[in-house]
Amino acid sequence: MFLLIPTLLGVSVFVFMAVRFLPGDAIDQMFSDYIRSPDPEARAALEERFQLNRSIPQQYVEWVGGVVRGDFGDSFLTRRPVTSDLKNRLVVSLELGTMGMLFSVVIALPIGIVSAVRQDGWLDYVGRSFAITLLAVPSFWLALMALVYGLEWFGWVPPLQYRHIWDEPLTNLEILWMPAVILGGGLAGALMRFTRSAMLDVLRQDYVRTARAKGLSERNVLIRHALRNALLPVVTLLGLQVSVLVGGTVILERIFSIPGMGNYLLDSLSNRDYPPVQAIVLLSAAVVVTSNLVVDVLYAVIDPRIRYS
Repeated sequence: MFLLIPTLLGVSVFVFMAVRFLPGDAIDQMFSDYIRSPDPEARAALEERFQLNRSIPQQYVEWVGGVVRGDFGDSFLTRRPVTSDLKNRLVVSLELGTMGMLFSVVIALPIGIVSAVRQDGWLDYVGRSFAITLLAVPSFWLALMALVYGLEWFGWVPPLQYRHIWDEPLTNLEILWMPAVILGGGLAGALMRFTRSAMLDVLRQDYVRTARAKGLSERNVLIRHALRNALLPVVTLLGLQVSVLVGGTVILERIFSIPGMGNYLLDSLSNRDYPPVQAIVLLSAAVVVTSNLVVDVLYAVIDPRIRYS
């Protein structure tokens, strides 16, 4: 928990410097659609307006001071506060990421458990082949195939106009279910194999053999004794997969035209719009760090022997 603040501080320094090392700059990008090079006076006026004429350390200190107050600055292009632009987009990305993680768990845990219990049987071979396939196929390729063949074979295309879940829940789910399944499938391959390995390791332990020798049903042995102990490494992997989840939403939001943070990030990068890029990367880092903190807390919930002082 004590590493949360220094980690985010380090990320803030990195992203603040990284966007300024990108080829071109925000001022040139603003004028690129109209004239080849901006007038020096116009450039100076814009640099003054966006405080780009100040030193890098001074810009960073002012930006961090605003972040502490909940102010991520104003977009160079829209002139609106980044916080207001992110408000709805953050909800969209969190919904997509949550649905993807749920699909991953629903797909991976049952198949991984069955594969371990039926080790070297036909169910095990099918489960492992399915997991390897999910690991080998890129999510962006699956997304493109879903759009192409969904239209050609079933006449299906996702709704073009996005609807928020609190406005039109059914339309919202119709838009997000396919990218969520693809996102969850990409995560499920590794989780499936990890669940199988963890279950196999636990099923060979003495206390599992003792539980069976005492006459407990196979269901109780698997759920109460084996699965609970096998969940610790699985939960660890789930925490590590949050960063993969964040990256996956960026690609799928672009392919399916979903107005989330990933789409906003790509647009801001192409336009050298520094404040949104800095805000999105910092928020993504906060989500990843917080998820790992939650995983640490879940250890104590799953296994009472673990205690944190």
